[in-house]
Amino acid sequence: MAAIDTASALATPPRVMPSNWKMFLAVFGPGLVVMLADTDAGSIITAAQSGIQWGYQLLLLQLLLIPILYIVQELTVRLGIFTGKGHGELIRETFGPFWAWVSVAGLGIAAVGALLTEFSGVAGVGALYGIPRWISLALSAGFLLAVVLSGTYRRVERVAIALGLFELAFFFVAWEAHPDGHAVLHGLAHMPLGNRSYIYLVAANIGAVIMPWMIFYQQSAVADKKLRPEHYAFARVDTALGAVLAQAVMAAVLIATAATIGRTHPHTSLNTIGEIANALTPFLGSNVGRLVFGMGTVGAAMIAAIVVSLAAAWGFGEVTNQKHSLEHHPLEAPWFYGAFTVAVIGGAVVVAVAPDLVALNIGVEVMNALLLPVVLGFLVLLAMKALPPEHRIRGAYAWLVIAVSVLTAGLGVYGGLFGVIAH
Repeated sequence: MAAIDTASALATPPRVMPSNWKMFLAVFGPGLVVMLADTDAGSIITAAQSGIQWGYQLLLLQLLLIPILYIVQELTVRLGIFTGKGHGELIRETFGPFWAWVSVAGLGIAAVGALLTEFSGVAGVGALYGIPRWISLALSAGFLLAVVLSGTYRRVERVAIALGLFELAFFFVAWEAHPDGHAVLHGLAHMPLGNRSYIYLVAANIGAVIMPWMIFYQQSAVADKKLRPEHYAFARVDTALGAVLAQAVMAAVLIATAATIGRTHPHTSLNTIGEIANALTPFLGSNVGRLVFGMGTVGAAMIAAIVVSLAAAWGFGEVTNQKHSLEHHPLEAPWFYGAFTVAVIGGAVVVAVAPDLVALNIGVEVMNALLLPVVLGFLVLLAMKALPPEHRIRGAYAWLVIAVSVLTAGLGVYGGLFGVIAH
């Protein structure tokens, strides 16, 4: 029966009955938070560039990535609930310290790139309103430190969700762009896979959806929240809803830019949030182009900064076997909170002194795609070895997970290398 349930994990999603809403709301959070963080400042820029340069021809990819995103992140839920351990800790116990450090090294590389992207996004929005870069960076870093250093996991989660809800502004931006229905359908039906520039953006979009810090964060968050086997069905619903919302946000940004900038200036290259917002202003007005788009970006960047820096701190704590929980006070877990503080302050300082790093946004997403073989490889192996036997992936579903992982990682690496050579 366990094998049948595992194989049908996607075909029969769990149902949340009215009488179980209280438990669902208690479980709800890690999946939504990590998915909202997935649509970070770098992802927004990647989606915007996709719409500007290729119209709606990358829109279908956003939809195809929904089940892939769910399959990957559902494994982190399964591992966190049925082992009670974070991703780095589980790799250390299953494969040894060396491979644990390899995994956390990949996490560190991805986290550095992501934090530079998030702080660049916040600084870019501040610049739209004449706020000096150092002020916007100091305020955002101070806010992040105050939230995490003074809160429990549940409080941090609530703040993160509140910030992420600002991303709903992108749906209003897409609506105000008035996309042409016939153009959307035409774009959905055409994917020029022989074009190098197109493949490069395919890789960037894949890298913008599945990132190492997402896997570390959600598994560690599930363990830190102390979710148990009876919560598994609800945690899967949380993850599924988050996957749909994340890709809907990406699609909204793509549609907004394709219907405006992409329609009139399809060869424009915009590398910063400020450039994109200013380019939208002639079409949508200053309120929608700057204010609403800026609100969505700040929300996306701030929730992502929380998730990325916490993922790095959790990963470091798990690999070094130091205390690593938000339920501990800072003095009780100095290495965990110290790693978080260094990540936040370091990211803000680097962006303050080297502002040109914002041009690396799409390159960061491609780098994430190049890391996918290691990230997904560890995840699948853990799902086959570290789980209790009755909860391991097996049968048809195991082959589906392997096929999706190989295809995603292969396309990400191929597209990334192909695009780098082309550029």
